[in-house]
Amino acid sequence: MACAFIGFIYVQITYMENMIEMRNAQFSESVMRSLNSVSQQLEQDETKYFLEEDIADLGVLYPNATNSDFSYTIPASDGTSKLLIRGNLNSVKVKKTDTDQEQISKSFKDKYQSVQETLKGQYLYQKGLLNEVILNILSQSSNRPIEERADSSTVNTYLHQQLQSNGLDIPFEFALINRTSGLIYKSNGYEPDNSSERNTYTQVLFPNDPIGKMTYLSVTFPTKKNIIISSIRFMIPSFVLSFILLVIFIVTITIAFRQKRLTEMKNDFINNMTHEFKTPISTISLAAQMLNDDSVRKSPSMLQHISGVINDETKRLRFQVEKVLQMSMFNRQKATLKLQDVDANALIDNVVHTFKIKVEKYGGSIETKLDAEDPIVNVDEMHFTNVIFNLLDNAVKYRKEDTPLLLKVSTRNIADEKIQITISDNGIGIKKEDLKRIFEKFYRVSTGNRHDVKGFGLGLAYVHKMITELKGQIEVTSEYNKGSDFIITLPLIK
Repeated sequence: MACAFIGFIYVQITYMENMIEMRNAQFSESVMRSLNSVSQQLEQDETKYFLEEDIADLGVLYPNATNSDFSYTIPASDGTSKLLIRGNLNSVKVKKTDTDQEQISKSFKDKYQSVQETLKGQYLYQKGLLNEVILNILSQSSNRPIEERADSSTVNTYLHQQLQSNGLDIPFEFALINRTSGLIYKSNGYEPDNSSERNTYTQVLFPNDPIGKMTYLSVTFPTKKNIIISSIRFMIPSFVLSFILLVIFIVTITIAFRQKRLTEMKNDFINNMTHEFKTPISTISLAAQMLNDDSVRKSPSMLQHISGVINDETKRLRFQVEKVLQMSMFNRQKATLKLQDVDANALIDNVVHTFKIKVEKYGGSIETKLDAEDPIVNVDEMHFTNVIFNLLDNAVKYRKEDTPLLLKVSTRNIADEKIQITISDNGIGIKKEDLKRIFEKFYRVSTGNRHDVKGFGLGLAYVHKMITELKGQIEVTSEYNKGSDFIITLPLIK
């Protein structure tokens, strides 16, 4: 499923990138086509300007678009009147322009052939002269000021027309930049510093100008990014659906792994519970078998010893059953507590006195420093006793084998009318990766090669739940291989 999702998302991203690249290419092609047309229009305007100026000086020959029509003037014989001849190289039409009708006679028609040849020669001469003028235009036009050759209003008009004709009716900013002198003029919204980020398109205006006088038209489109994105917005629903499926997939996998881990924890719990129950049951069964022996029944000391063993193992079995029953509290939204005012110093002192025997059994000791001047708290006495007992029992379980166990229990009043209870030990400590999970149900800290630490992984989870129900807080600080400090904070009676 993960590979399929990765492949699916990769295909979508690749398709979107290709679409954006294609839209960019289409946009750039349309812009460059428009800029090229603007450049051609400006060149045509400049050519028209020079042609109109130079043709006015010719005065003799003015060929029209067909390059075959001509007009020519012939002086009259008396020098006072003229004849205007109009036509083309294939035919000649003569129009009388004054009253000298006698001069237009048959003799002129006889001379038509020679006149036609003369006109042909003059026309060819004038045509060559016109070509020379055009070449001069191309070579000398760069001497005109660029503001006259391409003024801002004309450029703006041409850009609007050409962009619209290419399907780009969007805002733009432009500027004229000279190769040598730099910026010539620009529109109000043109920002040269950000031009590279806003996608600048450049076109040479008048390509025949000398390199040092080259002028460039630079155009930017502030809304280009929005235009490109809007062109592929049809893909947004696809990405939304893919994201929803991805979230569902992640949640499903997370739940699956969580259930797997919970199943493993419950299996460990069942194995530990079976072991914890098996030992006292086996001991009681063995003691019951010994009671069937007559020799044992006749020995008062042996009978007393066996009854003591049965009593101790029964208490141990009852204690394990109580710990299992504590599980039911985790399935309730709120525990049922019998709250009462309790002296925390006195209660802790009683628990320490009872637990002292177990600590001394392993060669350890307990130090108490109950300095809280105001120790009255509102708690459930039974559950609060179990909390202190569980913390002390954990300290004994996770002690160092080669170091005498030292437990320190202290109380003190802190700000905001609270009491702080600290239980410290010099045991094996807790690793950093375990600190965040020690209050989870069924979670047990790994003890390496040690196999004598038994339990269900419920003790600290129970402690955390009880302290939370009593509106308190519990924190733990630990350094691996040096020891741990459990700090309980509870509100005092106001």
